[in-house]
Amino acid sequence: MHQDIVFIIFIIFTGSAILATLALYARQALLVSYIVLGVLMGPPVFNIVSNTEVLEGISDIGIIFLLFLLGLNLQPQDLVRLLRKTTQLTLLTSLSFAGVGSLIAWLFGFSLLDSCIIGAAMMFSSTIIGLKLLPTTVLHHRHAGEIMVSVLLLQDIIAIFLLLILKGTGQGAAGSILVDIAIMALSLPLLIVIAWALERYVLVKLFRKFDKIQEYMFLMTIGWCLGMAELAAVLKVSHEIGAFIGGVALASSPIARFIAESLKPLRDFFLVLFFFTLGASLDLNVLYTVLIPATILATAMLLLKPSIFYFLLKRQDENPKLSLEIGVRLGQVSEFSLLISVIALEAKIISEEASFLIQAATLITFIISSYYIVMRYPTPIAVSDRLRRD
Repeated sequence: MHQDIVFIIFIIFTGSAILATLALYARQALLVSYIVLGVLMGPPVFNIVSNTEVLEGISDIGIIFLLFLLGLNLQPQDLVRLLRKTTQLTLLTSLSFAGVGSLIAWLFGFSLLDSCIIGAAMMFSSTIIGLKLLPTTVLHHRHAGEIMVSVLLLQDIIAIFLLLILKGTGQGAAGSILVDIAIMALSLPLLIVIAWALERYVLVKLFRKFDKIQEYMFLMTIGWCLGMAELAAVLKVSHEIGAFIGGVALASSPIARFIAESLKPLRDFFLVLFFFTLGASLDLNVLYTVLIPATILATAMLLLKPSIFYFLLKRQDENPKLSLEIGVRLGQVSEFSLLISVIALEAKIISEEASFLIQAATLITFIISSYYIVMRYPTPIAVSDRLRRD
């Protein structure tokens, strides 16, 4: 059994390239292929990559970069504008999805806490699928793109706070949990102040002085991202939250767009590892036990999300056809739901069955939603030339 790190990386990325090709022909989201590869090459099936512990630590960096880039594209003034525009829509839809998800889980015999976490995981739509399957012209220049980006960003912010709570609670006595939450509540403003001060009085000056040396800019950006993540951990806040705050602090910088484009390949590298590790960690014996509730939960979300978005957008005087399209494009569960299921399980907050239920339901919505979108609406990978747009 080969466990050399070079061999493991070869298996992951060569296999991902092959399955990603098949996924594109099947009009599927690429991240589905990474998870499937993890199932096939990991312990669940062929066990070619049996030791995933090393990969788990490395793959977490992908989530750190993901949240850093999310913050980097979210200027504080834009956040205020988005909050005014879509807060009501996002909150109403999120509460509806959470309520239905919790109810379905509870009816299948899950505990109250498991049901609440499962419901919370259903609140979010996939940023990766939603934006990757949206033509660039729609994303940047049309009303539909503006609404989708607004909703997804607000959902992501809610997801980040949920991750913060999950990271902070974990397993322990009620008093200890309250102390941890109090420490985080005090540490978060301090972290924001430190990020703002360093960005304004140190980073900006260095960037302006050496902005023509791209290698230096790249190194400083990675150092800033991981430095803020590590500082957050020292202050008893999660690495992911620190990276997000670090991104927001840089969002107003004139080089924010350059930084975002430079880090995307690095983020994607680590995200492939994350989704592969996720697939490799699945226990198929447990997965089979939750397949029926996962299918019902996924079906409920696929039907409910487009309908509720359609109804509420129409109430806001949006065009009915546009409202339906936005609802369908936001009709799946999110990659953040996968992250919530992993973190909640690691923290011993939910059962293994509940975690796998979230993961299975999420994957089912990824597959069905992606296929339906590319068959019906304009996307960069649509089936017909009439629907294919860059």
